[in-house]
Amino acid sequence: MVQTPDGDLEAVWRRESPHVLGALVRRYGHFDRCEDAVQEALIAAALHWPREGLPANPRGWLIRAASRRLIDAQRGDRARTARETAAERDPLPRPGAERDDSLHVLLLCCHPALPEASQIALTLRAVGGLTTEQIASAFLVPVATMAQRISRAKAKLAASGARLGDVGADDLPERVRSVRQVLYLIFNEGYARSAGPELLDVAVTGEAIRLARELHRRLPSDTETAGLLALMLLTEARSGARADARGELIPLAEQDRARWDGAMIAEGVALVERALPIGPVGSFQLQAAIAAVHDEAADYADTDWPQIAELYRMLDAVAPGPVVTMNRAVAVAMAEGPEAGLAMLEPLMRERKLDQLHRLHALRAHLLERAGRVGEARDAYREAARLTTSLPEQRYLSRRAAALDPEPGNGDGGRLR
Repeated sequence: MVQTPDGDLEAVWRRESPHVLGALVRRYGHFDRCEDAVQEALIAAALHWPREGLPANPRGWLIRAASRRLIDAQRGDRARTARETAAERDPLPRPGAERDDSLHVLLLCCHPALPEASQIALTLRAVGGLTTEQIASAFLVPVATMAQRISRAKAKLAASGARLGDVGADDLPERVRSVRQVLYLIFNEGYARSAGPELLDVAVTGEAIRLARELHRRLPSDTETAGLLALMLLTEARSGARADARGELIPLAEQDRARWDGAMIAEGVALVERALPIGPVGSFQLQAAIAAVHDEAADYADTDWPQIAELYRMLDAVAPGPVVTMNRAVAVAMAEGPEAGLAMLEPLMRERKLDQLHRLHALRAHLLERAGRVGEARDAYREAARLTTSLPEQRYLSRRAAALDPEPGNGDGGRLR
């Protein structure tokens, strides 16, 4: 056994669980039962590994543990005896025989029998390793609603008789749209964690980039896949400057751009430049182009905000949504003034399903502060801090609110600290 700090275990689980699930589904079928067995194996690892150390072959350990749980659940069913015997004879993958099933599992989850929203939710759970709470946050729906959606998706996938071995290269074009969206959401969860004490999870972003590279390798002429990979690279390039030594969030305007990854930026820009002239232009290409404008600016003040505002206008026409509107409002505010950006946010503030979205309140607070509406900005920062479940974001927003507190006895019109 190889000793490792407890903090490394979660990264191992995230990296290996899609491969373990793929190996089990390939051998046994029954996606839902296999996923349950993987979760039980992860629980067993959580109990054993901190005490005994990380196995030399974590993937093999997890496959063996999950296989045993499946076999235990299947005992008494005579029809499965032969399969159980074969699994017991060779429960561990042979050295050098391990295969990467993560992309195949992703394609299986994106089965055409499922609605696109269910495809994405199921894959985030099975491949991305995200919790139901994290997935619900990404979709802006209640946790109970997302739990039911995932449960129904598993049942429908089982009823369809879909098996991992049935998924091949010919299925990629039909399912690639959902696959891209899943990888994007997985990347976002790693880049800005929706909950917990850490701002970033580089294991998650790294895995999303790895899968996006593999998808691009298999579909080199798909310009939206190229755009997705470019967007990930151009965004990940800034990760080294997004937090200070204590893990506190550093906003884009204050980041040390010398700490950005120049090689990632160059690769991302090259991908965008190759993809855009080919067309058709899709949402990931436009988002990548926006990220490239940010990354190529020498500093925040030199950012070409009118160009970014125009790119967001194009993105709003291709893929409208509240997140696009919020980002467009920032660009418009920088190009035309904060009141113009605030006007774009007002319709969102009146939508009940968005009133629990902390980023909307945080953005509004920032624009109110720029507009000199200090009291309103302070209240909006406090509301955003109350709503977020990310501790680094909560601390950052609370500091911004505190900075707008007046000196004692002076009221809102007093001198700010």
